[in-house]
Amino acid sequence: MADPATIRTDAQRHHDPQIRGFASDNYAGAHPEILAAIALANGGHQIAYGEDDYTENLQQIVKGHFGPTAEAFPVFNGTGANVVSLQAMTDRWGAVICAESAHINVDEGGAPERVGGLKLLTVPTPDGKLTPELIDRQAYGWDDEHRAMPQVVSITQNTELGTVYTPDEIRAICEHSHERGMKVHLDGARIANAAASLGVPVRTFTSEVGVDVLSFGGTKNGALFGEAVVVLNPDAVRAMKHLRKLSMQLASKMRFVSVQLEALLAGDLWLRNARHANAMAQRLAEGVRAVDGVEILYPVQANAVFARLPHDVSERLQKRFRFYFWDETAGDVRWMCSFDTTEDDVDAFVLALKEEIAK
Repeated sequence: MADPATIRTDAQRHHDPQIRGFASDNYAGAHPEILAAIALANGGHQIAYGEDDYTENLQQIVKGHFGPTAEAFPVFNGTGANVVSLQAMTDRWGAVICAESAHINVDEGGAPERVGGLKLLTVPTPDGKLTPELIDRQAYGWDDEHRAMPQVVSITQNTELGTVYTPDEIRAICEHSHERGMKVHLDGARIANAAASLGVPVRTFTSEVGVDVLSFGGTKNGALFGEAVVVLNPDAVRAMKHLRKLSMQLASKMRFVSVQLEALLAGDLWLRNARHANAMAQRLAEGVRAVDGVEILYPVQANAVFARLPHDVSERLQKRFRFYFWDETAGDVRWMCSFDTTEDDVDAFVLALKEEIAK
């Protein structure tokens, strides 16, 4: 095989790699250690569709993080991980209780319902977090053929509003849900940020407190692409491998997904990346908190800062740094930090915000 350094390419760079924004941790590129791992896995032939050596090794790494019953099913993306998970946990007449702000409800194009064939039962929450009491607003009517049957409770860790469940809060949700015959799914698109925030292993707020299935996120934490459905309770799912294929989430060259997750999880890369992103969010929050006219809306517990400021200020600031409105009518915005956000990036943004406020 030719040395990669000698291979000719006509590809050209079409962007300035020095430009960073605060719109999404999906905007960041892949971590160099991830790219190195992909190159390491390249070359030669490996069995397709998950029977490769990298996917096999990933299983042992996942068990080390989540326990001996854990099994990982790598997929392409987070929506796919959530849809496959929820499909495997529900019947055709089943429903999933989730927060109104949940990603599966507002950011997946209706995929859980249209592709997954299930019903979402949403609950308004003040901070993105469900509680047993909030779950009970939708946890009823199991024998009513006129109502979709609640079978799963889905929570997000950390939440779409940047807040983090404690292990005890998730334990209470799991116990409450299981007592009512429901299973628990955890959307862990930013699970590493939650673990970094809590300072505990991921099993402390997943397998050890009763979570049945989780979607493990890699893309937002330095991977090029790729997530995994991690089954913690084998009795909670059916036909996972068949549903993964049916949902178009079975990679033929799966080694290139698995090796990225291996690179994250075999050492501490997943935690290093998350800790850095969280620290940059704290730096950003501290910087903007002192700016008159800016209100931070939720506790900054992971890598997101939600704020409210004058609409015209946000529009001018968006011309200098990319970010999104969260609720444009209210003037709410979301600023995200990633593994490659620097202190200089944060400080430049805070300075720009002060300048636009002063106008």
